[in-house]
Amino acid sequence: MKIGELAKRAGMAASAIRFYEAKGLLKIASRQANGYRDYPPEAVTLLTIIGDAQQAGFSLEEIKRLLPADVSSWRHDELIAILQRKVADIEALEARLAHSKAQIQSLVQLIESKPEGMDCKLNAARVMAGLGLAVDK
Repeated sequence: MKIGELAKRAGMAASAIRFYEAKGLLKIASRQANGYRDYPPEAVTLLTIIGDAQQAGFSLEEIKRLLPADVSSWRHDELIAILQRKVADIEALEARLAHSKAQIQSLVQLIESKPEGMDCKLNAARVMAGLGLAVDK
């Protein structure tokens, strides 16, 4: 199939397909006598895998290492190791985000616990002091 049909079937722009080819992710196109690319049906599946992997947070370099030269010859142990590393990366990110969320929620609670009748300037000084920050008067 030509690149236009592949782009339609894969749901992406032809320029994206050419980009993936240039990056070495898509190596299965052959050239017709007129120079047009000719893609086999499995190119749709491969592009879907590439798109899904990007959505899951894999870099193009990681995807390149994941994809076998021949789609029928996945390197099982290497694939599992890469996927497990990505899960560990995601878990570390989740922990950092949870910590950041807790800090922000504490700050919101500290700001909202303003004593009744205290003006905003004094409340700001109270909050800064509560955070251990010096406030110039």
